[in-house]
Amino acid sequence: MTNNPHFPLMLTPLKLRHNELKNRVIMGAMHTRLEAAPNGAQRLAEFYAERAKGGVGLIITGGYAPNMAGHLEMNGPILNERAQIDDHQIITNAVHEAGGKILLQILHTGRYGGTLKTVAPSAIRAPISPLTPKALEPAQVEQTISDFSTCAQLAHDAGYDGVEIMGSEGYLINQFTAARTNQRDDKWGGSADNRHRFPLEIVRAIRANIPDEFIIMYRISSLELVEDGATGKEILSLAKDIEQAGADILSTGIGWHEARIPTIAYMVPRGTWSFAAKRIKDAVNIPVVASNRLNTPETVEEVLREGHGDLAYLARPLLADPDFVNKAAAGERDQINICIACNQACLDYIFKAKTATCLVNPRAGQESALQITPAEHPKRIAVIGGGSAGMAAASIAGARGHTVILFEASEQLGGQLQLARKVPGKDEFDELLRYFKNQLDTHNVEIRTGVAANVQMIMDENFDEIIIATGVTPRQIELDGIDHAKTVTYTQILSGEKNCGDNVAIIGAGGIGFDVADFLSVLKSDDRSPKAFLSDWGVDQGLEIKGGLSPQGPSLEQSPRQITLLQRTSGKPGRSLGFTTGWALMKALKRRGVNILTGVTYEHIVDEGLQIELEGEKTIIPADTIVICAGQESQTSLHEELSMAGVSTHIIGGAAQAGELDALRAISQGYNLALKL
Repeated sequence: MTNNPHFPLMLTPLKLRHNELKNRVIMGAMHTRLEAAPNGAQRLAEFYAERAKGGVGLIITGGYAPNMAGHLEMNGPILNERAQIDDHQIITNAVHEAGGKILLQILHTGRYGGTLKTVAPSAIRAPISPLTPKALEPAQVEQTISDFSTCAQLAHDAGYDGVEIMGSEGYLINQFTAARTNQRDDKWGGSADNRHRFPLEIVRAIRANIPDEFIIMYRISSLELVEDGATGKEILSLAKDIEQAGADILSTGIGWHEARIPTIAYMVPRGTWSFAAKRIKDAVNIPVVASNRLNTPETVEEVLREGHGDLAYLARPLLADPDFVNKAAAGERDQINICIACNQACLDYIFKAKTATCLVNPRAGQESALQITPAEHPKRIAVIGGGSAGMAAASIAGARGHTVILFEASEQLGGQLQLARKVPGKDEFDELLRYFKNQLDTHNVEIRTGVAANVQMIMDENFDEIIIATGVTPRQIELDGIDHAKTVTYTQILSGEKNCGDNVAIIGAGGIGFDVADFLSVLKSDDRSPKAFLSDWGVDQGLEIKGGLSPQGPSLEQSPRQITLLQRTSGKPGRSLGFTTGWALMKALKRRGVNILTGVTYEHIVDEGLQIELEGEKTIIPADTIVICAGQESQTSLHEELSMAGVSTHIIGGAAQAGELDALRAISQGYNLALKL
């Protein structure tokens, strides 16, 4: 064990067969799309090298296809010929020079592929794909095994320290191992032994053709969360056989992409899935890696201390802060920028064909372009507004050596973040608030809370630059009876200024409306533990049932209130929600009995509730509280007054553009502006 007093287990080196990792933190594989960007190899080299400098014990690249049929999309990452090695050597050289180790992940998408060449064990379309795959012929199965081996050999020659074989999350190898997707009647299908043959032959082929010091990590599906998925017995049998086939280490994957249980979103408690890794760890003699929702040093340390894994697989936490490990080792926990599991700029961006970055760290993926350098001419800067945009701008400006004064009219910093953190699961925003406050203190930003800045005050202090980050206020709507005593705004509810009755109507089904419905439909005393989450979502921790799904299914929670969420447009509700988190929130609200109506015309507010017209019929939604969640309006009065006085300003965040509680846009604007001043 290391002598480091802060997180001793996390920071203990690990001896593999012919390698030693300097600690127990693995940077897990992430799709970033950097490889498709101009100068992609160099950008990836900078991205990974910064994490290596930050102290991580081992890095796994995003997935590379071993052949054309394995592509996630056209022109996706692939390693199948020697001409590609030069670009990869740029990456491996950069990581090694930074003192790190790096594995290439080999990923064949199977039926999750996005091209017309998509193949699978059987011709069964995935529910999340429009394409029906072609079933692999026996000769093609053998060729695919050879392609995996060739890819591993090319990775070795490119300087990688090993490979991770992606056998989880419902990709091709996982499609072979599960009866759900493997209906073959040859030696590659049928019994569990036959279904497991494909991954075992891949591991054996790779082990036979590369030096012993080359690391083989196999990512095993430890809990599938889909009907007719693997049982716990099958998973343990495969794990033991993979060890015997020559793997050095097993990383654990949770759930298939088509599973209807959230695995990495903000509503999943920290450390929820480590029990699945422990089952495998207890069955094999090689190291096992726990994964999913391990976003703080304390969580990693606890998982290791409880014997749930030998290492921890952190992906997005190292997007959020590349120096995660070094800061933890130095006892600087409060300086770590913690991943809040929002998925907005990482996974959601990938599904929108954008290059991934991070809400809490706009520099992720732009390591060279967004360098925080000392200001050539330090200035005196005023930042008006202490929400996410203002705090980002003030902290980065302070880091560059400017003299910064941050004005906030309320008694606390945070702005809309103070409201977002009240939503179930979004208490992760507390970490962002803590981080910003520490950054402001570290960089000597003067903070004046409870001070409503005005034109005279700003002009009297002779600032060189003025940043307006005054945020938003709830948008007022025109509706008969809007002044009724039962009418409240979302800010009054989330802040605790007003309470709700037993029957609630929510006007507006954007992101805020859904957050308010989430907030109001749970009891404050509800258990938020991993055990309660697994029970609520119908997960069988014993994995006796195929896929690890409880036969009782998800529990029906009892909302303490009757809630109706109303949307004016007739389209599908929840369109403004995050692609990878919105469906889970919708499902949770449905379980709690929240009623969602679309195509609604609001008539007026009466003593009985809210009168509406729906499908040509007038009706009253009984309500003793009506919450207005109809968007926001920018607070621009100070900006306008300063402009009239001839004072130039910069306007960012909600003050520049009202919208949803968009911390992603606000933080990015504040960060980028501060780099230019």
